[in-house]
Amino acid sequence: MHERSGHTQGAWGDGAEPCVGDPAAERGVGDLAVREIMQRKIVQISADERLSTVEDIMTLGGVRHMPVVSGGELVGVVSERDLLRASLSSLSEFASAHRRAFLQGVEIRRVMSSPPVTVSPENSVGEAARTMAERKIGCLPVVDDQGRLVGMLTETDMLRCFAGISLSDIAQ
Repeated sequence: MHERSGHTQGAWGDGAEPCVGDPAAERGVGDLAVREIMQRKIVQISADERLSTVEDIMTLGGVRHMPVVSGGELVGVVSERDLLRASLSSLSEFASAHRRAFLQGVEIRRVMSSPPVTVSPENSVGEAARTMAERKIGCLPVVDDQGRLVGMLTETDMLRCFAGISLSDIAQ
């Protein structure tokens, strides 16, 4: 696990390998590589976008974490919690009718978590889980050796894996 200054990502998507019936699972879930359970299809957003855009994407797409990029590089992660915190801070200044206008005026870079805490696809799920628990964070952007965002690992991905639930089980 490592922090990368100026890099962030986050989002929900499908494409994770199921843990159930996977021969690698015989090693123990904590020993699986992050690449075996991470989400590969991720939604990312520019640091220049507004919080209102994040709110729309999260609401419509069921996404709780999104990686934030600037100039093609990961610079942070924005979460539902960041959005809520920004919204609550506006309550003392604005009536609830003006909440949306407030969110349209706030750039993501002002509320995102930066630098992002990231993980390598080769790290173990156990290492990733420990990092998330210690840092009290809900996701880890997955970056390759060149620092490119290649996936996202969320609490939900790990819980599904530890519980032995595959994506196909959820769809049924």
